[in-house]
Amino acid sequence: MSKRHLTFICQNCGAAASRWQGKCEACGEWNTLSEEGAERPAGPGRKPGRGRLFELQPLAGEAHEAPRLPTGIAEFDRVTGGGFVRGSVLLMAGDPGIGKSTLLIQTTAALARAGHRAVYISGEEAVGQVRLRAERLGLRDAAVELASETSVEDIIATVSEKQVPKLLIIDSIQTMWTDTVESAPGTVTQVRGAAQALIRFAKKHGSAIILVGHVTKDGQIAGPRVVEHMVDAVLSFEGEGSHQFRILRAVKNRFGPTDEIGVFEMTGAGLREVSNPSELFLSERDLGSPGTAVFAGIEGTRPLLVEIQALVAPSSLGTPRRAVVGWDQSRLSMVLAVLEAHCGVRLGGHDVYLNVAGGMRINEPAADLAAAAALVSSLAHAPLPADAVYFGEVSLSGAIRPVAQSAARLKEAAKLGFARAVVPEAARADGDGGLKVTDVGSLASLVADIAANGSLNQAGKTAGQDG
Repeated sequence: MSKRHLTFICQNCGAAASRWQGKCEACGEWNTLSEEGAERPAGPGRKPGRGRLFELQPLAGEAHEAPRLPTGIAEFDRVTGGGFVRGSVLLMAGDPGIGKSTLLIQTTAALARAGHRAVYISGEEAVGQVRLRAERLGLRDAAVELASETSVEDIIATVSEKQVPKLLIIDSIQTMWTDTVESAPGTVTQVRGAAQALIRFAKKHGSAIILVGHVTKDGQIAGPRVVEHMVDAVLSFEGEGSHQFRILRAVKNRFGPTDEIGVFEMTGAGLREVSNPSELFLSERDLGSPGTAVFAGIEGTRPLLVEIQALVAPSSLGTPRRAVVGWDQSRLSMVLAVLEAHCGVRLGGHDVYLNVAGGMRINEPAADLAAAAALVSSLAHAPLPADAVYFGEVSLSGAIRPVAQSAARLKEAAKLGFARAVVPEAARADGDGGLKVTDVGSLASLVADIAANGSLNQAGKTAGQDG
């Protein structure tokens, strides 16, 4: 006989409490606890408090590489590690309107055209709306099976009736509900319960499932964080609404590398793969303008060149502005502090704006040197060489520290026609990639070189070596 348990669940973080209270002790939010009841039936043939025996396996058994199901979309396969693993569950999240549904309908169509059964379940749109999108993308001939449904039990029963699909899309997990949980759809309890049921189905029948997740206003995946631990991979679909570029990033992947990215371009015919994103990101850069530097970065296993733009302008405010797009705000503050403390660059009376062109977001500290070069170039009104790339990590002492995979960065720069590179001293040991390499040991020496070609000293600023 089932026993009913009443708990109070925080709708912000998913923490459970035995009684109602105004403030959630886990996340600190107010008025987020709501009463929810859950049915906890005992399993078949079980007695409360009694478990069943199962067989333990030795660690030294034979292991096999997980079989892959390629989608035919090279950028998607790159992010997943070569395709979908049988029985895996992926969680994809992104801002509204970024193109998640477009990418997934293209993926299901590619698999259906390859002869695999693919099912697309939408809990937010009617079947007619999905068909209109497919027609606009030129995918009406693909044998994709569609449905508009939100009951997890009905979905599992329907897709299990015939041959189990190779790929099942659930758009989105926040709209799903299961009758084993007594709460409204979209609550953390329902999201967790629906995800658990779908994951059990995937592991039992070997079907790959993609769960689409909503995001909150601060960019986090909505619902309980435990869902991110339950799934096999978490994919983030990023991009700026004003740019046509979209980045598919693997945040977690049990069957492949993390921090791998796939680059797409949003067009009138859907998302188009970008095989050489460096060339695309640099196609419209400002040549000969002060305040721009090309950064040679690494995203996952792929070298990627992007333009970093900086603007340093006199401020009339008591507290100057510090604005950054596509980079870490704390990292910018650190670079500004090092420039002022060890290089004599006075930025206390200036507004500072930093932008990564193309809507790209950079996470690695190797961008410190390129950002510092762009900032000093803007302040000194001294354009940087248009054929030079920069990479290196700036330490708090002002030294330039080496970064990983220098050879791959230099090789990518040479392939795109760059002739020079400004790198840490230790990077020269990895080879020059056919470029003229200038190694720098401290940020002060780089500032002095840029200031010598500009008006930094004439504008009343100082830049030079320590001491």
